[in-house]
Amino acid sequence: MSQSHTTEVITGGIVLAAAAGFMFFASQIVGLSGSGNLNSYSASFRTADGISVGTDVRLAGVKVGQVSAITLNPESFRAEAVFSVQSDVVLPDDTSVIISSEGLLGGSYVELLPGGSPLNLEPGAEIEDTQGSVSLVQLLMKFVSNGEDQK
Repeated sequence: MSQSHTTEVITGGIVLAAAAGFMFFASQIVGLSGSGNLNSYSASFRTADGISVGTDVRLAGVKVGQVSAITLNPESFRAEAVFSVQSDVVLPDDTSVIISSEGLLGGSYVELLPGGSPLNLEPGAEIEDTQGSVSLVQLLMKFVSNGEDQK
């Protein structure tokens, strides 16, 4: 009976260690690890298809933040996104923001394209140079309609 109890305790310890390892791995993938301080920025898009709260913000393909809010501006009818970026990432004031796609079937993400200005954006600033998402259906319709016009 004592050996059975010891085996159960060892097996339980191994299972708990494996679960803790999976939780640590998942937190690294999702980005829940201590990422330090975050700076918020905002941007206004004509269309923000494919992004939502929690969508990745990437710079040079590396995740540096995430979208924290998306609202519709009732006066301009534009989507206004607020996103947070790690405070150690300094953005020039001529940075562009683009909603990019990971591929034909992949999801979308917010891509930061820093410019060459020596001046930097202040936290909370609005990035004005934006490009919204491109609809694959609209591109296909333009392609089909151009082909029909040339007949």
